[in-house]
Amino acid sequence: MSYTLTVAAKAPVVAYPALIAAAFVNSQTETAIKIDFVDEKAVDKAAVKLTKGDETFVDNQALEKLAADFPKVLLEGDASKEWIKFAAEELTIKDFKKLSVSLEKLDAHLNYRSYIVGYKPSLADIAVWGYLRSNGVIGSVIKNTVYINVSRWYTHLESNKTFGGISELFTKSVAELRKQAKVKPDGKKETHKANFDIDLKDAVDGQVVTRFPPEPSGYLHIGHAKAAILNKYFADQYHGKLIIRFDDTNPSKEKVEFEESIIEDLRLLGIKGDKQTYSSDYFDHMYDLAVKLIKEGKAYADDTPLEKMRQNRMDGIASDRRDRTVEENLKIFTEDMKNATEEGLKNCIRAKISVDNPNKALRDPVIYRCNLTPHHRTGSQWKMYPTYDFCVPVVDSLEGVTHALRTIEYKDRDAQYEWFLKALNIRKVHLWEFARVNFVRTLLSKRKLQWFVDKNYVSNWDDPRFPTVRGVRRRGMTVEGLKNFVISQGPSKNIINLDWSIIWAANKKVIDPVAPRHTAVVSPVKVHIVDGPAKPYTEKKPKHKKNPDVGEKDVIYASDILIDQEDADSFEDGEELTLMDWGNVIITKLVKEGEHVKSIEAKLNLDGDFRKTKHKVTWLADTPEKVSVDLVDFDHLITKDKLEDGDDFENFLTPKTEFHTEGLADVNVASMKVGDIIQFERKGYYRLDKQAEGGKPAVFFTIPDGKTVNKYGAKK
Repeated sequence: MSYTLTVAAKAPVVAYPALIAAAFVNSQTETAIKIDFVDEKAVDKAAVKLTKGDETFVDNQALEKLAADFPKVLLEGDASKEWIKFAAEELTIKDFKKLSVSLEKLDAHLNYRSYIVGYKPSLADIAVWGYLRSNGVIGSVIKNTVYINVSRWYTHLESNKTFGGISELFTKSVAELRKQAKVKPDGKKETHKANFDIDLKDAVDGQVVTRFPPEPSGYLHIGHAKAAILNKYFADQYHGKLIIRFDDTNPSKEKVEFEESIIEDLRLLGIKGDKQTYSSDYFDHMYDLAVKLIKEGKAYADDTPLEKMRQNRMDGIASDRRDRTVEENLKIFTEDMKNATEEGLKNCIRAKISVDNPNKALRDPVIYRCNLTPHHRTGSQWKMYPTYDFCVPVVDSLEGVTHALRTIEYKDRDAQYEWFLKALNIRKVHLWEFARVNFVRTLLSKRKLQWFVDKNYVSNWDDPRFPTVRGVRRRGMTVEGLKNFVISQGPSKNIINLDWSIIWAANKKVIDPVAPRHTAVVSPVKVHIVDGPAKPYTEKKPKHKKNPDVGEKDVIYASDILIDQEDADSFEDGEELTLMDWGNVIITKLVKEGEHVKSIEAKLNLDGDFRKTKHKVTWLADTPEKVSVDLVDFDHLITKDKLEDGDDFENFLTPKTEFHTEGLADVNVASMKVGDIIQFERKGYYRLDKQAEGGKPAVFFTIPDGKTVNKYGAKK
């Protein structure tokens, strides 16, 4: 009996599991299952259809039929059926927040397993791997370290020629279908439009061009990172291109320093454009287009004082200069403004769109203004510069951008954007809005952040209290954590004020499986172990008990050790407790001064049962190798969750935002590098910001984990 598996190339949601199952059958039996790809969204309303003689099976039925007919190859069983159901129902979800719950479940199951069921690939692996491979949302996430066991298992299966071969077959077959353009009745070719998780209007696979246009007037903050990652995401999803363009049209604010920092931060985020450009590359062209608008009566020169102009626009009152002649407007623009004469400096150029349109963005916006500050690229060549509102649609069109992604607050300016494209008769660009990322008690305005720098409230733009990419990375945010957070939020248009716990929780999933475990003690209390080792000695211990690949560390054992004051104050005389990574001890003497314990004597009881002790404590050998540390925690810069219109942020400054705690850490800290992320056991995650030198301690910044309150400082 012959089999044929037909796959709808435009709807591969459940294609991979059936394809892999068919490939297993073909490689391990004499049966030949023919595989056909069709350039359709569905085959009989399904993604895949299996035909066996007169019988037809679609989607999961196809997978189950192959398993039933070839049980020895596919190891069908009740367990596999449960995993097929799990994969179909829980791994096809596009909402990453919900999907993460299922991934955590899968990760836990794979903790000590190479395969989901049994000791070789089975139907369970085929179904789960296939659905993950089909899910575009998780495609860029599954291969990082968020879910370490899933990543290991997924990569291992992909190296299997059957699994990996199907991926290549699918990719090549779909690419071939896309080359076979259909012919319309008029004889013209109809280009295939890709069908992805989020459709962009009129998007053509291979032809989509997005752009990320930062102004080099400050450092990238987390909102910019979201825009950059989403633009890169869409360009990759449609096999298109990403342009990194510096919107350098305001020389008063822009510096080479900011440009270089943006390039470096994008590199750290793994974002590299297919080309890098500057708005200033198009100054000549934009000048010519402005002249065109003036000649056609679509723009005019206006010397109305700034405050009066703003009030007129607000009240819908026409400027007294609105009816100037074309000749007068041209002279002012091409002679006076261009040469920055006294008359020119009084004027700006405004688009002649509307006086009283309900959408105030259409009330004759300014498109050119004078600025005598030398430009960091063009020097003093120009004395006037285009505004953002005029520059962006023009350069987007000139550079071939197909889809301009920008935050939702620009929505009212969409009509203005489209007016310029139409008035100038230049190529259309599609707009797509997404919600900007807002966090509680956080300012994202470059002007306000600059205020904190200028007033020395923070050290610089990379201060760990800042929402800049450099700031959050210095605090301990990983590139993977930041990317995963942005992808989990997606291009939603719903504006919400997020708590920082969300992004730090995403970061914890990245660092927890790989962060070495070390020991730090604060407010140390000495414990003398009367029957302890005569001389200190060192043993190798795993840095991470659940991940041996992290390596080993030195643990020094001595008869005199140090523990936290807080732990010591909780002990009772005669109590048995557990010293982590050593064993049990019994307290024989507690010396107190007032409410606090000052010293302790104890004896070893290494045969004691740690499961029966109330206290399991970290400790540190009191030897010269211990390292002084400064544990630093931070609070938000402002006290109000969300500032309202009219609120002056200076009235909501947090009085104290930096907290230092002295401590001692184990010998391994001395060899760490700046930027290393570790966990001090029972204290939290930390990033090394400065090494110990010149008698000064090593400085560690706390890394919030999304839920805990740091007892050494502020709420995380």
